[in-house]
Amino acid sequence: MTATERLGPDAATPGVRLSSARGRWILSCVVLASGMAMLDGTVVNVALPTIGRDLGASLSVLQWVVNAYMLTLSALLLWGGAMGDRIGRRRTLVLGVTWFALASALCGLAPNEGTLIAARALQGVGGALLTPGSLALVRSVFHPDDQARAVGAWSGLTGVAGALGPFLGGWLIDGPGWRWIFLINVPLAALVLAVAVRHVPESRDAGAADAPFDRAGAVLAAVCLAGVSYALIGSSGGASALSTALPAVLGVAAGVAFVLVERRRSAPMLPPSLFASRLFSAANGMTLCLYAGIGGILFLLPVQLQITLGYDALQAGTATLPVTALMLLLSARAGDLARRVGPTPPLVVGPLVAAAGVLLMLRIGPDASYVAQVLPAVAVLGLGMSLFVAPLTATVLASVEPEHAGLASGVNNTAARVAQLLVVAALPLAVGLSGEAYTRPAEVNDSFHRAAYGCALLFTLAAVTAAVFVRPRQIRPRLDEAPKPQCRSHLGVSGPALEPGAER
Repeated sequence: MTATERLGPDAATPGVRLSSARGRWILSCVVLASGMAMLDGTVVNVALPTIGRDLGASLSVLQWVVNAYMLTLSALLLWGGAMGDRIGRRRTLVLGVTWFALASALCGLAPNEGTLIAARALQGVGGALLTPGSLALVRSVFHPDDQARAVGAWSGLTGVAGALGPFLGGWLIDGPGWRWIFLINVPLAALVLAVAVRHVPESRDAGAADAPFDRAGAVLAAVCLAGVSYALIGSSGGASALSTALPAVLGVAAGVAFVLVERRRSAPMLPPSLFASRLFSAANGMTLCLYAGIGGILFLLPVQLQITLGYDALQAGTATLPVTALMLLLSARAGDLARRVGPTPPLVVGPLVAAAGVLLMLRIGPDASYVAQVLPAVAVLGLGMSLFVAPLTATVLASVEPEHAGLASGVNNTAARVAQLLVVAALPLAVGLSGEAYTRPAEVNDSFHRAAYGCALLFTLAAVTAAVFVRPRQIRPRLDEAPKPQCRSHLGVSGPALEPGAER
């Protein structure tokens, strides 16, 4: 290894070759780091009924087990990318992995529901540091000729981790116990840290230290999301009107203040100028609808399978594998199709197919057969998702100037996570599933079917938005100029790519 290679690309070197031994070590490190966070995301929903029984937790507590992580991750994701630019991407990755591992250990050892929720929130902070850092390292340390292959390998291998997550998680839950879905992160993190310190070069943005970071925006965004989520979850848990009204008002006030602050800052976390593009606004509106639909149905489906149909955790985890398998097989092809025919057809057809898959879930009830009822529904849902995920990311990137592509992708990625955060908070209240009702099969079945109608409506609304606002003549020329999107997986589904620079 030469002295210049040790310094990495920021020392005016061309970067590490993917075919070299060091290149393989770097790729393994970032895949393991992102896969570790992926593994947790894909198994927590499957573990919820077991956690509820073990801790005697209500549905509102289980909602917070999911949303405490999503809240801190959503609020701090852009901040995590900014940290990488300022203090070094490897250093940020190491910090994030260490933080994530310690929080995971606390989750696994949590003696009660309050400790588990607090530990999940801490996990989100670690995830916000390591999630953007892993891909940013891929794009910053590899040779330019190898970057596309490296990102593709990173995306595909991380997707494999997502595919294995439900199976491995179900096995752990039914075997050693649900606590091991968190404790398994500790040895994985130790391996990542050993490889990172030994083989991964440091890289940073030389000009980032001079750019001010929008701390006020980050705090206001977190307060807004926390206040609204607390009010929604508290309402579904039977809290008093006063105890939910105060956080709701605080959340809305913080949201209004966030908009005002972002308009006045010279370097805002969420530049309002991006939304001057009608296409960018429409694409992010679609993202909110699509990922709310995905998050809602995948939050309640494992509960329906375990409580109403009597599946164990392993069976519930593997039941949705066709979704991930279809995403891995078809997403790249859907992206190529969008470049040939334009994004409008897949952005209209994909959500409608997903809506059809969700409506097929109305057939999932007591005594339902996996082959006859469950498999067709999840397969059609996976097909629809495969059609729209890559074209949606391509549309977001093509809706802004090339120099803003990273920021646009980061905003879109955050929008997807916020949608999932809010739907987990709001959906149980909307479908009448509260308190201990999630333990009673008849009530779970009725609520799940009502949720299926609501999620299908969200997918349909996204399709209508695409038909109205995504105009082929406006976007086709820019698709060829936009960076080719790389789909990545999170929470068990493929989502918008987080490009380097998304934090700025």
